[in-house]
Amino acid sequence: MDQDLTIQQDDYNPQDWANPPTLLDLKQDLTDSSSSHESQVSKIERWLDNLHVRNGAAPKSPKGKSKAAPKLIRKQAEWRYPALSEPFLSSDEMFSVDPKTWEDVDSARQNALVLNKQIQTEVDKVRFIDDYVRAGVDEGTAIIRVGWDFREEEVTKQIPEVEFLPNPELEPLHMELAQMKQTNPTGYKWEVPKELQMAHEVTMETGMPCEPNVIGMKEVQELQTVKNCPTLDICDFRNVTIDPTCGADTDKASFIIYSFETSLSDLKKEGRYENLDEVRIDNNSILGTPDHTSDNTSDFNFADEPRKKVVAHEYWGFWDFNDTGIAEPFVATWIGDTLIRLEENPFPDKKLPFVFVPLLPVKGSPYGEPDGELLEDHQKVIGALTRGMIDTMAKAANGQTGMRKDMLDAVNRRKFERGEDYTFNAGVDPRQGVFTHTMTEIPSSAQFLLQQQQLEAESMTGVKAFSQGINSGSMGDVAAGIRGALDAASKRENSILRRLAKGMEKVGRKIVAMNQEFLEEEQVVRITNDEFVEVRRDDLAGYFDLTLSISSAEEDNVKAQELAFMLQTMGQTMDPGMTQLLLRDIARLRKMPELAHQIENYQPQPDPVQQKRQELELAKLEAEIQKINSEAQENFAQANAHGAKAREANANADQSNLNFIEQESGVTQEREKELRSQQAMGNIALEREKASLAASAAPKPNRETELANFLGRNNQEN
Repeated sequence: MDQDLTIQQDDYNPQDWANPPTLLDLKQDLTDSSSSHESQVSKIERWLDNLHVRNGAAPKSPKGKSKAAPKLIRKQAEWRYPALSEPFLSSDEMFSVDPKTWEDVDSARQNALVLNKQIQTEVDKVRFIDDYVRAGVDEGTAIIRVGWDFREEEVTKQIPEVEFLPNPELEPLHMELAQMKQTNPTGYKWEVPKELQMAHEVTMETGMPCEPNVIGMKEVQELQTVKNCPTLDICDFRNVTIDPTCGADTDKASFIIYSFETSLSDLKKEGRYENLDEVRIDNNSILGTPDHTSDNTSDFNFADEPRKKVVAHEYWGFWDFNDTGIAEPFVATWIGDTLIRLEENPFPDKKLPFVFVPLLPVKGSPYGEPDGELLEDHQKVIGALTRGMIDTMAKAANGQTGMRKDMLDAVNRRKFERGEDYTFNAGVDPRQGVFTHTMTEIPSSAQFLLQQQQLEAESMTGVKAFSQGINSGSMGDVAAGIRGALDAASKRENSILRRLAKGMEKVGRKIVAMNQEFLEEEQVVRITNDEFVEVRRDDLAGYFDLTLSISSAEEDNVKAQELAFMLQTMGQTMDPGMTQLLLRDIARLRKMPELAHQIENYQPQPDPVQQKRQELELAKLEAEIQKINSEAQENFAQANAHGAKAREANANADQSNLNFIEQESGVTQEREKELRSQQAMGNIALEREKASLAASAAPKPNRETELANFLGRNNQEN
């Protein structure tokens, strides 16, 4: 057997691991952990028996006695279900993603859009949350298996054969297509013809507007994605075996083994399994696998092998398959003695794809406890008291009438039975001769004990039912008592909600990691009817904090009352915009999202008369301002004119004073004398210049003339 298993393992080893685990090793972990697993299963089954009052929890009453069994635990659980599920279902946006740095704002927003869309549309949110809450409340622990469903199929499509012709006139059309592709990618993909999209892509690459010309059609085979989304399943606790050494931290678990029902047809569709032809279907049926619990209560199974249900075991854990001394994550699946899957952990976070969420945590254990663990004794006492009171009342001959034999003779007895007047024998008082039986009174001690058990049960769970449990009377008929009772119940409920929210936060983080790895390159997420955001897979990475937006009805009511009080006290002096914000938050807390949206987008329509009056008042103010500005400019000009006249007067006065001083000191006379002397010298220079010019302009005599003149002058002198 071991050799066969090793051969199968070696045959199916595409990674060529240095130290691959054998099927015997994997089954050994399942066997070794079965004792602790069965111990936990027995606890949970006992809690479920008490919840439904069945099997060992059913009353064992003798024949003729009452078999009534009040379902106290079930009653408390029915009140718990809606209180815990409504915070998750009341809002369309379950997750809110907060960035750690300003650079991660866009990434956080995109992750929030993708997460909320997947939970809202691709997962049956209502069914999942109901199963999640009920598993936690009933069993004490909700086990969530996170996976990814990817399916594609090959389809034949007719695509056009297109040639592209340059056409500059189509530039406005390509600009509109570019804008449409950015603002409405879904409309661009489905409304724009394929050939025009191809022409637009060529235009964007070359920069030259192109016109498509269809020259024919051709068939092509394409792989079309049918499904690409995460999966969330609430596992049966009996089918999940966890490493018993992990303690309360499931991240420290070395393995988790999960058994599930499948068929050869389903396994072949997924395309990840091998050795399916070696699987023995008849030896691995649901009835033939005692360690697996099926949800199908009937014995029905399909007769044909492709659809016949079999049980497969999926091993998620760590193994030193590279022989480096360090255990690395991997996954293996087997059916019976056939290993059909062995590969590295395909999930990007490299963690086990299971989330354990306890209702009431237990120290050192990944499992929690339900409220039924606290109410088991109370339910038994209430059941015993109820059955005792019913038996006491059932034994009473209520309504029967007894009569003394010697009080009436035969004739008068018939009259008495017919309701007619009758006569009775002397010596017998009819008041003593006729006795009417009544219901036996229930002792007040029994009623007190029953009521005390109800009060004790409600105080332990914090669930307020219709009985006189958690109320102000138990703490004093004062406002402080009422507030204390509500605070105690809400705190208990919030404590459970935080653990459920933390579990969903872990689920959200796993889905975010899967989105980064498995989403298509571009996925369009619809936000509103006219706004679209294009999400790229690369944009999903970022350092951000993932939080879950949940709240209880009590907290929302308190917040709404505080906001209403704030609005009442400050509404008269508050800005209308702030009033609108408060009203929006109140509507959201009251679970009226449509009203909150209308309040947020409400724009008050102004009164036409009031609007015209405001326009006229504004025009009047503008005219008055213009008048004031013109008057100010005129005053400024007049001030400048007066200043100029003043400066001129000052200059004239200074000039008169200077003239007086110069005349008194003789400076004026000296200046005039110097001026005249300079003028005379100028005139002399002018005359000399004129004479020089005239002499140079006269004709020069020749040599003979000069000699004759010289001789003439000499003769005269002699």
